[in-house]
Amino acid sequence: MSDESQNDADSSDAVSLEQRISRLELILTRLESDEIPLEQALELFEEGIAHVREAERVLSETQLRVEELLAGGKTRELDVDEP
Repeated sequence: MSDESQNDADSSDAVSLEQRISRLELILTRLESDEIPLEQALELFEEGIAHVREAERVLSETQLRVEELLAGGKTRELDVDEP
């Protein structure tokens, strides 16, 4: 993985869900182009998978908190910065 994409994937605490989605859209556009070398496509794919997994984690935690609020129960603090 390139330094830039590795840094993007590793900085989960500094990247919002919206930023992840935006980056995923850019990755998808690049992967859909026919002018990208195989090695770079693989690096982008790996970065994309990391963003998807982190976004899923954040969404799952958010869904749990919403369910707790709707149930009228106590909620726990939502910590979306740590995997």
